[in-house]
Amino acid sequence: MIDVNAEIGKLDWSREPKGLYEPIGYTLAAGGKRVRPQLALLATKLFGGNEEDVLPAALALEVFHNFTLLHDDVMDKAQVRRGRPTVHVKWNENTAILSGDQMMIEAYKLLSRVPEKKLAKTLRLFNQMATEICEGQQYDVDFESREDVTIPEYMEMIRLKTSVLLATALKIGAYIGYANDEQQQKMYNFGIHVGLAFQIQDDMLDCYGDQATFGKAIGGDIAENKKTYLWLTAAAKGAKEDLALRDESKEARFKRIIGIYNRLRVKAAAEKEIAKQTAAAIACLEDLPQNDYTEQLRALARKLADRTK
Repeated sequence: MIDVNAEIGKLDWSREPKGLYEPIGYTLAAGGKRVRPQLALLATKLFGGNEEDVLPAALALEVFHNFTLLHDDVMDKAQVRRGRPTVHVKWNENTAILSGDQMMIEAYKLLSRVPEKKLAKTLRLFNQMATEICEGQQYDVDFESREDVTIPEYMEMIRLKTSVLLATALKIGAYIGYANDEQQQKMYNFGIHVGLAFQIQDDMLDCYGDQATFGKAIGGDIAENKKTYLWLTAAAKGAKEDLALRDESKEARFKRIIGIYNRLRVKAAAEKEIAKQTAAAIACLEDLPQNDYTEQLRALARKLADRTK
């Protein structure tokens, strides 16, 4: 299969003005799991398609994903991403915003290289995904100031913010690989469930992960009063008042909230939901062609549900 990292490394960011393009190169050089482009390539090959045909879309998805991270880090005031200072810390907020904007443009430039006969639908799917990610991000922001958020609302928010990017990578890959409509939808549904499991695992790592392997500062969600799966589970168990913001240091808040989570065993509840979503994802693959690529998707779903970074 095509080496995604090698292909990303071929993208040229040595352009002028350096203040616009250097942060893009810095962001993409930080690595990452490259899950989205890998999913697009796997989906195409699963149905016997040519991975060269889907490569432009795969790269576009990865560049677009990293664009969202640049802006997300500004909104969350995150200091570290993938073990390195975030762009707005290394440069400044204006640079992060503008370089992020350019990354979105670069993603569409890459997408335009998809074979012409497949471009129109690919573009529609990509645009729908982009809109839904913005909708999910807005819900995430809204939830910070709401105390009545429910777990179903949260699941819809992360479906939009996280799952649709994975699901669209798979659906575009399947479409370019000549899967029929039903098969494309099964791949999309697989991605939705994988994304839900992925985000809940991310919530858990923010509380219980190791910063050295996680690549981001631990406790950011707690500091920002984000309504994560763990927070909402604790609230549903009667701890809503205890979870409220107080006049205390970040360290004291983190210690206090983790104590509540431990007492109410919310980590175990999150692990149960991750297992449920992973099983639902794998079930989506049952009626699809069974080959090495199907097995790779199963293995990837299990790996993402059990990751430490």
